[in-house]
Amino acid sequence: MSQWPPASVEAREELIEGIAVLTYNALNTESITREVADARAGATAIFIGTTRNSFKGKVVTRLDYQAYSKLAIKTITSIILEAHQKFSRSLHQTPDTLVPPIIRSAVYHRLGTVPVGEPSIVIAVSSPHRKESFQACEYILERIKEDAQIWKREFYEGEKEEDAEWKANTAP
Repeated sequence: MSQWPPASVEAREELIEGIAVLTYNALNTESITREVADARAGATAIFIGTTRNSFKGKVVTRLDYQAYSKLAIKTITSIILEAHQKFSRSLHQTPDTLVPPIIRSAVYHRLGTVPVGEPSIVIAVSSPHRKESFQACEYILERIKEDAQIWKREFYEGEKEEDAEWKANTAP
């Protein structure tokens, strides 16, 4: 009988437009923000998604994340590219400006156990002006939640571990 390789493994893909990372390590928001730093940027939007301590009246003790990493990393880089193509220049920029409306994006997503209060995802987007960085950051987040092959399992206080539910990485 053949042994299948693990699906939920660390992955990293870098593009000119940005970087996508799946990791079991704690996320360092300052380091991730530096990934998108650029002298041309007048704005950097950052989203930090953390494990909260409750869901629908239950006390959450932790989240576990798994991914089909090989496909998830490709999906995330594709979403970064989409965001860079989607958002047009600000009214502050002239058509002949050489600076792109979105300069660089970084997406880091945790795998494995993420305790309450710790980040499970960090998205950073730099741009010359705030509007585009805010829009691109939200767009990237929503698309990842819709399409990336990442699942989470919520564990609740007072419930057996085997009763914890796997959920798609989406939430209202």
